[in-house]
Amino acid sequence: MMEEQEETETEPLHQDSADSHVRRNNPKKGFLEMMARPIRWLKMLSEELHWSFVLGVVIVYGISQGFGVGLSRVSTQYYMKDEQKVQPSQAQILIGVIHFPWIVKPLWGLLTDVVPILGYRRRPYFIFAGFLGVISMLVLSLHKNLHLGFALLSLVAGSAGIAIADVAIDACVTQHTISHPSLAGDMQSLCGLSSSVGALLGFSLSGFFVHLAGAKGVFGFLVIPSSLLVLVGILLRESHVRNFAYGRVKEKFLDASKAMWTTLKCRDVWRPCLYMYLSFALGLHIHEGMFYWHTDAKDGPSFSQEIVGSIFSAGAVGSLFGVLLYQNFLKNHPFRDILFWAQLWSGISGLLDLILVLRINLKLGMPDYFFAMIDEAVSRMIGRIKWMPFLVLSSKLCPSGIEGTFFALIMSIDHIGLLSSAWSGGLVLHVLNVTRTQFDNLWIAIIIRSLLRLIPIGFLFLIPRTDPNFSILPPEMLRTKRVNEVLEPENTEMATLVLASD
Repeated sequence: MMEEQEETETEPLHQDSADSHVRRNNPKKGFLEMMARPIRWLKMLSEELHWSFVLGVVIVYGISQGFGVGLSRVSTQYYMKDEQKVQPSQAQILIGVIHFPWIVKPLWGLLTDVVPILGYRRRPYFIFAGFLGVISMLVLSLHKNLHLGFALLSLVAGSAGIAIADVAIDACVTQHTISHPSLAGDMQSLCGLSSSVGALLGFSLSGFFVHLAGAKGVFGFLVIPSSLLVLVGILLRESHVRNFAYGRVKEKFLDASKAMWTTLKCRDVWRPCLYMYLSFALGLHIHEGMFYWHTDAKDGPSFSQEIVGSIFSAGAVGSLFGVLLYQNFLKNHPFRDILFWAQLWSGISGLLDLILVLRINLKLGMPDYFFAMIDEAVSRMIGRIKWMPFLVLSSKLCPSGIEGTFFALIMSIDHIGLLSSAWSGGLVLHVLNVTRTQFDNLWIAIIIRSLLRLIPIGFLFLIPRTDPNFSILPPEMLRTKRVNEVLEPENTEMATLVLASD
């Protein structure tokens, strides 16, 4: 009996060893298995969460946010520098204003949760977001000598379209997080992978598009990602809300606001939110100062549009690598441990800009282009590793019934931190007299930024040291419930064109 048991126990080991030997002797089979692994992962998510959810994430995160934002970032920077002729500090402030719609994401969340249009809660908002983006991009691309104020308004409108679509898809993500808490990391990895791959494609093409068609021409091309948001709204299948009392909208807004406030007062909720704000606010963005130095400094590298785009594409590769690291090695580690190392390396990696600005890389025999690509890839990889646990943690802080609204609230807190970082960075550039032609004090701004990035490490006690696969909120907040008969959970999914036309 014991001999049979030993043979049974050792047989799988021999089998695994044989399989491993076959893979070593057959590289083609090993390569195919490696390629099949992400396909099996997507198949698992599609079976657990429905294929339509996976498709929706790819469209919104991959095409609209990843590819679209990848194109628009480079074109917007060149548009501000070459078309509007603004200073680096001004550009830093204006870029922050463009992201203002992301700060008011709770408003979009409340609208989608409590104000259905024609009986639907998600579909009309996707369509509205798409049309808003199409119109704003057409204005920017077709209008000659557009005033800075109107140009800024159009850019804000385009950003609002992306933000509204983001709120709608985030509601689906948080809803699935509550029903499948063990898949929270996988869902955020899917979002991150879609965004990173899309950004890689967008940044890779952005420099060539700006060179061939100019910044305004790229804005015209961005009509396509916005149009796909309209397609999402057309394909979306959701339950119809009947007999909705529009006269009670104010009451519903108040009830939803009270529910958010009650949740936000929970100790396990406000402490992580405070840390996330501090982490972003103390990041001190000086991106525009570095961009002007890359392109306009007399003693700088004088990068062309194609090179700038390729540098940003290297950042997208680093971001994608960060997602893969988190998915395969870090997603089961406590939030606090990951954030400690991510914050520490974020401060250290910021000094790579110092090496570039002081031209130390040339003394070491490293060309500007090569070093700038390494700098961008490393910083984006670390930033993504820090961002992933924030997303997973945020999705676990959302109570049932107001998932989309509360997740939007947490994301708005993050974006307030990013806005604070952008504006404070613009102030530092202004105080240090970093202009279109003066970059003597840019190295001081880099040192200040790197030191400020280390401060959030002292506030890590605000982050819960819990298993990331378990729920954080009390059980009573996670029970399925209705808020004013509208905030009810539903299985939102993408229907086929045939079903959509019925």
